[in-house]
Amino acid sequence: MTACSVALDALSRVQPLRITGRVEAVRGLVVMVADLRVPVGSLVTFAGSGRAVQDPAGGVLSGEVVGFSSEHAMVMLLGQSTGVRAGDRVVCEEVHQTCPVGETQLGRVIDGLGRPVDGRGPVPETTARPLQPEPLRAMARRRISRALHTGVRAVDLMTTLGRGQRMGVFAGPGVGKSTLLGAIARGTAADISVIALIGERGREVKDFIEHSLGERGLARSVIVVATGDESPLLRLRAAKVACSIAEYHRDEGRDVLLMMDSITRFAHAQRQVGLSVGEPPATKGYTPSVFAQLAQVLERAGSVEGRANRPGGSITGLYSVLVEGDDFSEPICDAARGILDGHLMLSRKLAQKGHFPAVDVLDSISRVAEDVVTPEHSAARRQVLRMLALYREVEELVQIGAYVRGSNPECDVAIDFHGAITDLLKQGRGDSGAFDPALARLAKLAKDTGDRARAAIKGGKG
Repeated sequence: MTACSVALDALSRVQPLRITGRVEAVRGLVVMVADLRVPVGSLVTFAGSGRAVQDPAGGVLSGEVVGFSSEHAMVMLLGQSTGVRAGDRVVCEEVHQTCPVGETQLGRVIDGLGRPVDGRGPVPETTARPLQPEPLRAMARRRISRALHTGVRAVDLMTTLGRGQRMGVFAGPGVGKSTLLGAIARGTAADISVIALIGERGREVKDFIEHSLGERGLARSVIVVATGDESPLLRLRAAKVACSIAEYHRDEGRDVLLMMDSITRFAHAQRQVGLSVGEPPATKGYTPSVFAQLAQVLERAGSVEGRANRPGGSITGLYSVLVEGDDFSEPICDAARGILDGHLMLSRKLAQKGHFPAVDVLDSISRVAEDVVTPEHSAARRQVLRMLALYREVEELVQIGAYVRGSNPECDVAIDFHGAITDLLKQGRGDSGAFDPALARLAKLAKDTGDRARAAIKGGKG
């Protein structure tokens, strides 16, 4: 986007009149404001008797119009309601909300309003970009035809990602979602990572940045944070800010890795907003707007066609889905699986064995893998998956010593090679393996198991 087009876009969004209303009531998370004739989605600020109402962090208290009735605009706060009084003036600041984006955000940690929270001062030289732009047209998307390697062998070899794909990471609590995302952020072949930590515990944010991500990962990343104790509206906004930052870099022709942890807490925040404005609950307490917002956020990833003198960029989305009670039929899991282009299933059973990453490759799938890998890679992957599936069929018999060798020649081969396959799919938490040597190991395992299985079957028939 040129400087001229940015200026014209900003000019088109100028609000020429200062529209104000007044606070009449606070009902739960919603402030009822009279005489505020502005559209849903407008950003407003609160002012008392000659003073700005401040949030606990010392900033001006702001909110967003989330609904209206014939008499009132319903405003949800981006902070706490402490300090709001009846009669306070509410001022419309933006009808079309924007967020700051720019090159200087790399290596920084910002909140849902685009403000730095890492104690390193303001972020200079940013431009405004729409928080929720028009959806990307279907015919403007480029087919996914190039692989994006992550440095995690279980992903690169068995569920290969494509540039512009949207992949879910499904797991219960404590199974290693954040650790896996950190490993991918450190080892990814993408140009830039944008990481949204939505609804996380405050303790886990710094732990993820310093332990899971590390200095190398942070240097090429933008972190957007909205913890679980912040306003649900701020958690929603943080997810959209991350998408807008990713879109800015995509439009510059870069390959961006967008990671969101977690989409489940994004859905929880939207449920709180929907219930607060009177939306009826539908599926297990989730309101219809939850599923509409899920689709809008997840569809913002993808590849775009290039323009004159500029290659097309891509946003590859990785979205963690918190499986509550290890119930993979939970509504958000079902909805996300229906929208995403694949899923990585993390197994608690593997995690308890110290297997990292705990990716169950038999239950995981990448819907674009066949389009982004070579035929040789695809054939090797299918052969190794077959060996894992055969081992799973007789695993319980092997563990109790009831399996009789020779009853199934292929199962004998799967048992013999199970340790080698497991070693290939495991890696240390700080190990970011190169792709070509890993692919060579996969090809050798596929050849060896195939040769042994054919020989065993032939010998059995003989």
